[in-house]
Amino acid sequence: MLDFLQVTFPISGVSTNLLLPPLVAMVISFFTSMGGISGAFLLLPFQMSYLGYTAPSVSGTNHVFNIVAIPSGVYRYIKEGRMAWPLTWVVIAGTLPGVFLGYYLRIYFLPDPKTFKLFVGCVLLYMGVRLVRDLCFGPKAKCAAGQAVDDKFKAQAGEAKNRPGAGLAAGLPAEAVVKTISVSLRKVEYEFWGERFSFNPMAMFALALVVGLIGGAYGIGGGAIIAPFCVAFFNLPIYTIAGATLMGTCITSVAGALFFSLVPASNGVSAMPDWPLGLLFGLGGFVGMYLGAKMQRYVPQKFIKVVVGLAIFFLAIKYVWQFFG
Repeated sequence: MLDFLQVTFPISGVSTNLLLPPLVAMVISFFTSMGGISGAFLLLPFQMSYLGYTAPSVSGTNHVFNIVAIPSGVYRYIKEGRMAWPLTWVVIAGTLPGVFLGYYLRIYFLPDPKTFKLFVGCVLLYMGVRLVRDLCFGPKAKCAAGQAVDDKFKAQAGEAKNRPGAGLAAGLPAEAVVKTISVSLRKVEYEFWGERFSFNPMAMFALALVVGLIGGAYGIGGGAIIAPFCVAFFNLPIYTIAGATLMGTCITSVAGALFFSLVPASNGVSAMPDWPLGLLFGLGGFVGMYLGAKMQRYVPQKFIKVVVGLAIFFLAIKYVWQFFG
């Protein structure tokens, strides 16, 4: 009945219903954007297994998706004051050079990706286990400020239940915005909802640089690694890190898409992204990320952490499986 919407994309050779890519991207992005993850790595198996898009250019197509989809989510976080700008700039400063260095690292020092992907998979698996453990039993090193945010959210939700017609008013209040307090090479401190949070910018830069190296070498989404580290190790509230990690992923993807578009074909195989298909995924992601970022203020951190944890487990198992498969 909808045969007239069936299209074939010449670059990738994918033939699909015109509505399917944006619909899938919208659903995935809606949930992952709340945790600062674009969801591009979840689109990869969909493209490879369901659409049959297995060419190297599929990674570049994912970069196109990120470029189109992420700005709407970032805009929403900025508009609502949940953008930790010092964190954003540190993530970008480390990720961007890492992307280019990672490419040369792959060519000259890591020609076989299997072992390295196993290592990355194990690291992500550990992160997933730690997040699940913290959710089930509470973190070993409890962050008082983070717990205070959770308690305030629960109290806000409880009060809203007693107000007839409160609806979505149970979320973060308008005054729950990020306010930078101090910035130095040793410590960045900011306030959110009356609580103070801090991180070492040099340690965060090192993490972003490593993530950039991995992303440049193997195309692993940066947000999927940085976001859980920010939550589990730096004890930062997920409400304040989502915009920053999405912004870092977007900047990385701009560099990645340009590189994939300009790199010459190798052995007759082109890495040129399928821009029309990527744009189609991106349009769905644009809507999904905007709605996800808008709804984040009404969702408990615990639920968002579950989404992030499941995403990490998926990516970890994928790379571990590739080693033994």
